[in-house]
Amino acid sequence: MKRMPVTSSVLVSIGYDAASAVLEAEFQSGAVYRYFLVPPRVFRELRGAATSGASVGAAFNELVKAAGYRFEEL
Repeated sequence: MKRMPVTSSVLVSIGYDAASAVLEAEFQSGAVYRYFLVPPRVFRELRGAATSGASVGAAFNELVKAAGYRFEEL
């Protein structure tokens, strides 16, 4: 999956596959996680945070982690 780089103290890059509704996140630690059944709106909001200069880490925590999507570490 192609990921876009983001400016964040937590994340390095994020990507999304709309066909499978999978969000991929690469963290500063080097870990990469896939989150399943994530609506396209969530990726749009993360991408919006990344391009607007808002905190991508805070948006990720609110939109992804707090939502409790099933995930796996790659």
